[in-house]
Amino acid sequence: MNKMSIKDVNVKSKKCLVRVDFNVPMKEGVITDETRINGALPTIKYLVDNGAKVILCSHMGKPHNIFTDGFGLTKKEKKAVEKLPESERDAAKAEYLKKALKDKEKFTLRPVAERLSEKLGQKVVFAEDVVGPQADKAVSEIKDGEVVLLENTRFEAGEEKRDEALCKKLASYCDIYVNDAFGTAHRSHATTAAIVEYGFVKTAVCGFLIEKELSVMANALENPVRPFVAILGGAKVADKLKVIDNLLEKCDTLIIGGGMAYTFLKAKGYEVGNSLVDTEQIDYCLGMMKKAEDLGKNLYLPVDVVSAKNFPDPIDAVIETTVYDIENIPADVEALDIGPKTAEMYAEAVASAKTVIWNGPMGVSENPCFADGTISVAKALAETTATTIIGGGDSAAAVTNLGFADKMTHISTGGGASLELFEGKKLPGIECLNNK
Repeated sequence: MNKMSIKDVNVKSKKCLVRVDFNVPMKEGVITDETRINGALPTIKYLVDNGAKVILCSHMGKPHNIFTDGFGLTKKEKKAVEKLPESERDAAKAEYLKKALKDKEKFTLRPVAERLSEKLGQKVVFAEDVVGPQADKAVSEIKDGEVVLLENTRFEAGEEKRDEALCKKLASYCDIYVNDAFGTAHRSHATTAAIVEYGFVKTAVCGFLIEKELSVMANALENPVRPFVAILGGAKVADKLKVIDNLLEKCDTLIIGGGMAYTFLKAKGYEVGNSLVDTEQIDYCLGMMKKAEDLGKNLYLPVDVVSAKNFPDPIDAVIETTVYDIENIPADVEALDIGPKTAEMYAEAVASAKTVIWNGPMGVSENPCFADGTISVAKALAETTATTIIGGGDSAAAVTNLGFADKMTHISTGGGASLELFEGKKLPGIECLNNK
């Protein structure tokens, strides 16, 4: 993907609106994982060091929108209030607004601005709005090498609605638009793509994070060193229909794990008990197995499973487990992880690979009783000499939590965006950028 980056343009004294991904996990106002902030640092530091005026914007979570229709309620809430007797409307409106203000406290980016100031060793000016008076003042006063962070873009109703007025106002803040938020590149929101798509910004380039994501993942998909092994896990086949189809065209071996494996096993005629089965995708699974055969590709499915009588409740509860070969799964159990024979088989496939991509856990890995399959795959990737690419989401969390992150070639910052890239889809946040 031949897109221009920040190194291809002169940023000196230019106002650069940089879409970053600061959607970090928070607990009681404290950031609990700084991975996404650290991922943005190389781009921010480059711009600062080269004299750009850096204006950062990002979403955080899914806040109740406090800047919506009329008096601050969502359309649904406004309709609910209008249905009430007039004497009850003010009280109901106040309750909705109270929730909105709580969400503003919960999803504010102020703690990110404070932590970013520490990491950069310079003050990051925080604007408590996105395009309001504080943002106007901060942007008008910014000097070369300084940094401003705007408030959560999802506090603006127009962010997800691709509002033209919002895009135009944001465009007035910059000379150059920079997208470095790969985790949101599959969404066409105001700050991720529409600002460029509407033509309000002419110079649109990527930062170093997106540049790396594209060079590593796109290259692995289009020009892999073979053997090329793809590993897919997760719950439902329906979530990965196009991914499976597209990867069978590109890889040499496709490994299936997680809940989606049991739909494939059911399609092959096996008894899978109470395991998760997507009955509407049986024919699809049969079609994919036939496609693999016709293309001469290896399609690996579990040969044994770790099961339980009931799904753990709570999710991390210690529970009695039994291992069954797939020919002997009883009708009254639920398979919740791949078994040891399967884990060994998958590890052997990885050991002989030259390129491996992985998206999705092998079982209910939140529970230690059903995490061994995911751990085995992560360990196999850590020990191989192949190029190893982790496609974000739960599999990225798994390798990080297990201490294998530094053994991987690349861990993507975007689960959803990675999946769409694996599907062969074009990502709006990347397609809108200038070509070299």
